[in-house]
Amino acid sequence: MQLRYSFRLYPDAAQQAALARAFGCARVVFNDAVRAREDARRTGLPFPTAGQLSRQLITEAKRTKERSWLGEVSAVVLQQSLRDAETAYRNFFASLRGTRKGPKLGPPRLKSRKDARQSIRFTANARWKITDGGRLNLPKIGAVQVKWSRTLPTTPSSVTVIKDAAGRFFASFVVDTDPAEDSARMPDTDRTMGIDLGLTHFAVLSTGEKIDSPRFLRRAEKKLKRAQRELSRKQKGSKNRAKARFKVARAHAKVADARRDFHHQLSTKLISENQGIAVEDLSVAGLARTRLAKSVHDAGWSQFVAMLEYKAARYGRTLVKIGRFTPTSHTCSTCGAVDGPKPLSVREWTCVTCRTVHDRDINAALNIKQAAGLAASACGAPVRPEPVLAQREETGSHGLPTGNRAA
Repeated sequence: MQLRYSFRLYPDAAQQAALARAFGCARVVFNDAVRAREDARRTGLPFPTAGQLSRQLITEAKRTKERSWLGEVSAVVLQQSLRDAETAYRNFFASLRGTRKGPKLGPPRLKSRKDARQSIRFTANARWKITDGGRLNLPKIGAVQVKWSRTLPTTPSSVTVIKDAAGRFFASFVVDTDPAEDSARMPDTDRTMGIDLGLTHFAVLSTGEKIDSPRFLRRAEKKLKRAQRELSRKQKGSKNRAKARFKVARAHAKVADARRDFHHQLSTKLISENQGIAVEDLSVAGLARTRLAKSVHDAGWSQFVAMLEYKAARYGRTLVKIGRFTPTSHTCSTCGAVDGPKPLSVREWTCVTCRTVHDRDINAALNIKQAAGLAASACGAPVRPEPVLAQREETGSHGLPTGNRAA
């Protein structure tokens, strides 16, 4: 299974300038590839192949006066930028044909130097390495200081250097993990659990435990509003406006980091303690169009469920998603009688059939667990988790033995 491990980078002034050149060159090559394909589409000519684009936009462009500065960065960075354009078009055409899952994708757009996120990728051909002193040595950039928060399990196959909107730099390593070794780190258990996600409480477990919602955005809202007002009062194009923009971006990044860390710690705890977990397949996009939109986005249910999904696949656990239309909130978990829908203001209700008094959220968590049939899966039924893609934010998970924190 492939995973991404992200670590904070601290480049010096010269290295930041070199990274800025690399970001710019990769962006120019990507935009040139998009323009070349759009020109071919408008004129009715066949799309140029990847080899033709590489020869025209990189090899021959370096010999011209207008693009001679492309030789100042690693050629691998430029080749990977072309691959990104190729992947973007492949996903676009797959979306048009209906063979790609998820929402419809539009054609690739031109990148801008003002984009919130900039990145470059180095493969093994670039001959980058981690030095004995724990620095990341990148071609034509130098040895960059890295804040190692945990140990890489295996030798990474590639590294992506990312600059976010807050001006922070990260190194994202792609590693291949051993399924047998990962499963050994998580001993088998006979516990199963249903989880009901909500807003008043972030998660209510079928065991009766209620986990409060941290509401990171709500707590930081006053500070964010003040920073946004200061930004709106600055003159466009001025240096003070640029400083104010970074201040807003750093405030939002702090909220996102705190939420992500909370999701990682909770998901790792649940995965380590339970062999099977059931959650409801919520329509987050639909709920985000209601008056609860801000609270729904603040909770970050999709990110949390995605973490549960890939961690369950990694450590041999079972994650079951039940349908969003399953009547978990108005079904008695004791006798199974359906008591009809109830408004959100009703937090406790009594079953008219068996006279059992239910807590609305705990009853829903029990019904989610029963609807998923996890009692049978824990005894050996063939419920196999689906494979998931590599997650970038895996480095935020905690609670697992990591050994020495050496690079």
